[in-house]
Amino acid sequence: MHSEDAGMELPASGHDPVLMNEVLEALAPAEGKTIVDCTLGRAGHAVEIARRLGRTGRLIGLDVDPRNLEFARERLVGKPETGNKKPEGDQFKDKETDKNVCPTLEGKEMLPQCEVRLFHANFAELGDVLGELGISGVDGVLADLGISTNQLFDPHYGLSFGRDAPLDMRIDSRIRRSAADLVNSLPEEELANVLYQLAQERYSRRIARKIAEERRISPITTTERLAEIVRSAIGHTKEKIDQATRTFLALRMAVNQEMENTEALLKNAPRFLNKGGRFAVISFQSMEDRLAKQAFRVAEQTGAVRLLTKRPVGPGDEEVLRNPRSRSAKLRVVEKV
Repeated sequence: MHSEDAGMELPASGHDPVLMNEVLEALAPAEGKTIVDCTLGRAGHAVEIARRLGRTGRLIGLDVDPRNLEFARERLVGKPETGNKKPEGDQFKDKETDKNVCPTLEGKEMLPQCEVRLFHANFAELGDVLGELGISGVDGVLADLGISTNQLFDPHYGLSFGRDAPLDMRIDSRIRRSAADLVNSLPEEELANVLYQLAQERYSRRIARKIAEERRISPITTTERLAEIVRSAIGHTKEKIDQATRTFLALRMAVNQEMENTEALLKNAPRFLNKGGRFAVISFQSMEDRLAKQAFRVAEQTGAVRLLTKRPVGPGDEEVLRNPRSRSAKLRVVEKV
């Protein structure tokens, strides 16, 4: 968590969706369309999309976090999941929903519900999910690559050094290796490469050396101890962010294989679009935005898509004032031709 997050209150829904108006304009959800929110989160975008799909539309939601998935189910369907799980060994589990009514963001006005299908799945598994449903094409795909605010605040995930917690960082319950496993087992040079390649940490070798020294004394198993080790390795800097920020970012990305999964999504998603269907990606880091930019450029050069955003779309002043975490959000959109 960035130092500026300290003291900020958790939104009522657990997360404020960014670029809402821009996303709705980009995907143009309407009666009868099929839209995939492959980073469902707390259903912030999905609720507003579902409101526009009507009774003949269909919303498909994917998320790797079982906790957020169940929270989203409550908002979209109004009741908890009632079973129909597949075995844990399966790549993903179909979380069947019932036809019901869909609450608005305020949870007051009840709307006629489109068909809703929710899956515990990574967006890299989008093809598997659509295959399970027998769907060959959709009208829109949304990917918000940011971490939900509630995940940063909740010590269950061990993503933040704002409070002491087990050094875990696994957002998907199917992942076996935690951040503690990586920190205590990766060779020093490989650990340094992870920090540098995923977070551009210029003190990566110094940090990896210090971690290697400390783990020989005793295993590093908590967020507080890791943060203290990183700070001691770097020393005082003039940067506004905490010295441990990039290390925590790199480990989170490594544990959850974020770059590999994002590359798979960016490569494959356009082929699941119907003609005129749109793929919208929101990124928060320069590396992710660069991946989206390059993937969209390649797809456009092959004639598969048309780029609708020559430059990434960012939040307006009003949104940044209301939600400071939105300031680094960038939206890129392509349309299937």
